[in-house]
Formats: sequence, structure tokens, C-alpha cells
Amino acid sequence: MTRPPYLPFARPTLDEDTISGVVEVLRSGWITTGPQVRAFEAALSDYLGGRLVRVLNSATAALEVALQLCGIGAGDEVITSAQTFFAAPNMIAKVGATPVFVDVELVSRNLDFDAVERAITPRTKAIMPTHFGGLPVNMDRLYALAGEYGLRVIEDAALAIGSSWRGRRIGSFGDLTVFSFHPNKNMTTIEGGALVLSDDAEALEVETLRFHGITRRPDGTRDVGFPGGKFNLPDVNARIGLGQLARLEEFNTRRRELAADYFRLLHTDPPCLLPHPGYSGDESGHSWNLFAPLLPLDQLRIDRSQFRTALESRGIGTGISYEAAHLTTLFRGYGHGEGELPNVERIASETVTLPLFPTMTRADVEWVCAAVDEVLTEAKR
Repeated sequence: MTRPPYLPFARPTLDEDTISGVVEVLRSGWITTGPQVRAFEAALSDYLGGRLVRVLNSATAALEVALQLCGIGAGDEVITSAQTFFAAPNMIAKVGATPVFVDVELVSRNLDFDAVERAITPRTKAIMPTHFGGLPVNMDRLYALAGEYGLRVIEDAALAIGSSWRGRRIGSFGDLTVFSFHPNKNMTTIEGGALVLSDDAEALEVETLRFHGITRRPDGTRDVGFPGGKFNLPDVNARIGLGQLARLEEFNTRRRELAADYFRLLHTDPPCLLPHPGYSGDESGHSWNLFAPLLPLDQLRIDRSQFRTALESRGIGTGISYEAAHLTTLFRGYGHGEGELPNVERIASETVTLPLFPTMTRADVEWVCAAVDEVLTEAKR
């Protein structure tokens, strides 16, 4: 078996046509926001069934702008997951609102909507769910709750471009949806993100909020009515996005094949708790940005750090997806502590992210699974 010298847990796939396209943009003399951004937004809109799309320089910026669009600020609450990347609760805190953390389902890692409903108060203004690893949350339950209580929804779909719920692509329906195009996502613009909307006025407001809050007076001079950020995406990045979007379905098909290989091959002693396989009858529903089993640490003589070091010594990179957001220094300051969210805390302590990206081979998955089994067998109590 031929093995690469090192297998990272994520790697972008950039083809020569995209690289050549970037060179053309650089030579054009127009490298900041311009025609490539407009083309990229149009292509994303087509992919999402005609929804309004505005691209920004990160998904973090898109989350912040989405909260601003909803008028969320001091005194407001946003219900969200603590099993997510820090950007989501950070942006809630940044606009002055309070993130209200609720627990998740152990296998899916997605919000427990019974817990969400219990957490709703008169101060709740929005729900911000994360589609963990590319697996959609229960969209029927999400929007039923939002409608019943009059709440906005900001979907953190950073990991879920190309995922679908009951045959409809995430982002092609609903309220506000945020995608990430970081290099470890299913498609990349190096750095970048997108905000998907359904309201023309809000889409126009995004254009103001992503560029200093600037508006134009009738005489052509500029005005500022809100302290907006500088979140515009350059044309160089947008050209990469166009090339990536053209291959997204190919990338996601390959990710699904690799995930199926993991389910077929990753059977260890002691056993790991494998991630949710996706919903029956909706094979294209899960876009598989991550494959993150839970380690059986209570049956091992090693901790997670030692497990990761053992794989690293074998040339296999891993990640952690994710730490418990409510136990960070920032959110402990809001009064959170251990024992509050049992599933989130278990996932945070046991999770490990294994390699998964489109240019991997079945032999790579076999190698990873054999290495994981070897390490766990040797470390068994």
C-alpha cells in the first residue's frame, strides 16, 4: 500500500483552471470586490434556487451581519449550541446579546429542540442552530418553533453547503443561512463566507453593513448611519469560489463515499461512538464536512491528547470538533460551568476529527482505520 508522507484531517482541492483564473484576475487590475464577486453571488443564487446571496470575507462576518439585520443587541437572547465553532456564540456576544446555550443530541451533535423550546423566554429574539458536520438539524421542528414564537432563524451552515433536508438544499429555503468557505470546508475561497436571504431590503442592507455602513447621498457624497465593518470579499477569492462551486457536487459525492468507507471499516475494540450516518431515504442530505467519532476514553489507559500524538507519529493528522463553547473563559464569565450540558461536555471531551477530504483514497481510509484500531487495542484497559 502506497502511503502519503502525511495525511492531514482536511485539505482543499484546487484545480489548474481555478489557479489560471486567479492569475487572470490578478492581471486584470481589478482584484478587490467587483465583477467576480457579482458572478459568484449569482452562481450561488442559482445553486440555491434563486435565493438572494451576499458574500463576505468570512462566515464569522456573515453571522455578525445577520444578527445586525435582525436588530439583535443588548438585552436580547439568542438560543444556540455550545457544540459548535466559537464564531457563533462570539458574534452573539459581540453585538451585545446573550447566547443561551442548550444541549445537543449525542449522536447527531445537533440541537435538542425540546431543550430549545424550554429555553425560550420573552427576551429570545432568534435561534442560531449549527448543522453539525454537514448533517442538517430537524428543519421542520426548527421552523415550527420559530413560527410559533415569532423568532428569527440564523442557520450556522458553515459546514453544510450541499447538504439537504427532505430533498431541498440547505440555504434554498428558510430565513437567514450562513456558509463558510474556509480551506477546511467543502468548498473554499481561501477565506470567505456567504449570507443567504429572502428579503430584498435586507439584502441591500447587507451591502451597507459589509462596507463600513456607507450609503450614498443623491449628490454622490457618502454618509454613514451605522458603524459597519469592512467585510467585503475580494474578486481574487470570488474567482476561486466560482471554480470550487462548479465542482461542489463532485466533492460532496466523494466525501459521502469516504464516509461510507469509514462506517464499513472503523470497528475497533473498544468501540468508538460513530457519528450520525444521515437520514434514511435522503442519501444526499449529509455533505460530510467532518467525520468525528467519540473515543472510548473510559476504557483506555491513554487520554485524547496521547491518542492524537499516537496517530500523528503514524503520519495521520486529527482535529477536535469541537470544544464546549460554554466552558471557555469568555462564557464562564456569563455564569456557565461543568455539568450544565452533559452531551455537549461528553462530546467535547471525547471527540476527534479524522481525515476527510475529496482527494483521499479508500486506501487512505483503510490506513486511518487500521491505525485507530491499533492505537485503541494497545491502549485498552
